[in-house]
Amino acid sequence: MDANRSAYLAAKTDFESFVDQVISALAVIEPGMATLKAKDCTFRLNRDIRFSKDKSPYKTNMGASFAKGGKKGIFAGYYFHLEPGKSFVGGGLWMPMAPELKKVRQEIDYNYEIFRGILRNKAFIRHYGGLQSSDDQLLTRPPRGYTEDNPAIEWIKRKSFVAIKPLDNKMVTGKTLPKESIAAFSALQPLIHFLNTAME
Repeated sequence: MDANRSAYLAAKTDFESFVDQVISALAVIEPGMATLKAKDCTFRLNRDIRFSKDKSPYKTNMGASFAKGGKKGIFAGYYFHLEPGKSFVGGGLWMPMAPELKKVRQEIDYNYEIFRGILRNKAFIRHYGGLQSSDDQLLTRPPRGYTEDNPAIEWIKRKSFVAIKPLDNKMVTGKTLPKESIAAFSALQPLIHFLNTAME
């Protein structure tokens, strides 16, 4: 790290400048974001290795979370991930705690048609295709209080509600990256608002 510190600090400064640009543009559609600063959104370089088999001390990516309360908040928000060959833009709600997850499930149950409409929105589909899905984020059985014949059960079984749009290296290094990121965030906004309405 010491041998590459100057290169890291230059990259960090560049990324924080980009994050500030995104905050300014995002505040146009999300006024509550206007008070955020890059330091409120960006993550530290050091990895949390306490429970990981990989003991590498540093991350190989830079990330920023744009949400109410900043990166440490519990609310759904927007996310930008920078990593060679693995960059993406997106957001949502990742593995919320049980009380918040219960609220989201209830909101989906009560307002399923609205939720389904958000996922079927043309802009959302164009940017994201749909929500991310994996076995470790899905219950095998309905949570307590719900039955398998519930029309929304495939969504109620989920533990996370996240959408991701991959970005190639050409896009990440191009001049239109801030604009493209905001366009992707705009397409995600109805989902973010739905999730946060449930949380609040």
